[in-house]
Amino acid sequence: MTLLGIYVLAGGLLISAFAIDFAYLLSARTQLQVAADSAAHAALYFRETNTEEQSKLKAVEMAQHDMPASEYGAVLEAEDVEFGNWDYATKTFTPASGSMEAVRVRPSRIEAKGNAVAVFLFRLLDRPEWDVAAQAIFVTFQPHCFREGFVAQGVVDIQSNNGFADGFCLHSNTYVSVNQNNTFEAGTVVSMPDSNDINMPRSGFEKNEGLQAALRNGFYRLRMLLKLDEVYDSLYFGYGDHVPDYITASVPIVLSDTKLGVTDFEQGRIHRLTCGGQTINIDGGITLRNIVIITDCDIKFGNDLALVDSIVFTRSTATKSIYSASGLRIGDDDGCAEGGGAQIITYGGVDVAADMHMYGGQIIAMGDVAFAANANGIQGASILAKGTISGTSNMDMGFCGTGMDDNFEAQYFRLAL
Repeated sequence: MTLLGIYVLAGGLLISAFAIDFAYLLSARTQLQVAADSAAHAALYFRETNTEEQSKLKAVEMAQHDMPASEYGAVLEAEDVEFGNWDYATKTFTPASGSMEAVRVRPSRIEAKGNAVAVFLFRLLDRPEWDVAAQAIFVTFQPHCFREGFVAQGVVDIQSNNGFADGFCLHSNTYVSVNQNNTFEAGTVVSMPDSNDINMPRSGFEKNEGLQAALRNGFYRLRMLLKLDEVYDSLYFGYGDHVPDYITASVPIVLSDTKLGVTDFEQGRIHRLTCGGQTINIDGGITLRNIVIITDCDIKFGNDLALVDSIVFTRSTATKSIYSASGLRIGDDDGCAEGGGAQIITYGGVDVAADMHMYGGQIIAMGDVAFAANANGIQGASILAKGTISGTSNMDMGFCGTGMDDNFEAQYFRLAL
């Protein structure tokens, strides 16, 4: 019995020892996967403003930070980093030089590199070292709330008798406030960090059809707000990726009058407006088409002004740096067709008296955005504010899915595989 016990004990110890080796290999694989994930994210993030080769080196740097070469060898080299395209349907990665859409990172600890994982008891099976590899694929994406919807760091405040169609999004990094008699179609999203923070009357769910089903938890970093200086410089000097295709001459036209009409603007040109501390007034009842307006001044639009294939950008930080009387139309009413959109960007706030219409239109504000009754964005509306977004009553907002391609966007990143 003693001899049998010794054999059983020896067998148990041997099995335990092999289990320890196996667990050690799994730990090494997990460590390599963590390094792969962080390196892939770093490469794609860095690729936004740097070359492909620089981004590969950034991935290598990140991997070496997680797994120093002095201890683990060269787990990741530049040739192990590939940029390309990701097919969601087939879940396949295709290398493509110059791509900024996706990256694949494949670190490894293998015999060929001289850094294979050393084990103990598996030596008895003549396997003193094992090859371990990992893979991570990161892709860029645009959250649909930024594509079409209202997104604010502060409160998104919606009053009564409004309709939101399938796909439209209301998001606040603080909370969303609604009154009553609003309708949220199936597929609408109403999100905030904690959906329990929704502010509404006691009868809120009964008086707001579809609201309860639309609620989501979520938080977004408003990355586009960090790029406004870059966009301003690009438009001011007439160069770079942010200059729209409809601008045909990069040399700007400088205007110093504070009262402007349609004849003061030339299609295909960038217009720098100076004001000497006064407000620039732009006539109502006109359509501004194929132009860029860039200024540090407050701007006031007259009644029934329309912007089509145009950008208005002011660095004024005033509460109403852009103010419009009723009837402002942002974009062309073209049934969600490509092109025809327009963008308003400000370091301050935006205030529209009433009847704001958005057709592939976008508003970006470092301050608050407020608009009164009868707004209509059934064919593409995007509002992004660092402050609050406040809309009153009788608005209809929907989801186009197309026709928003000229809007300013910042990419977000996620792990695909």
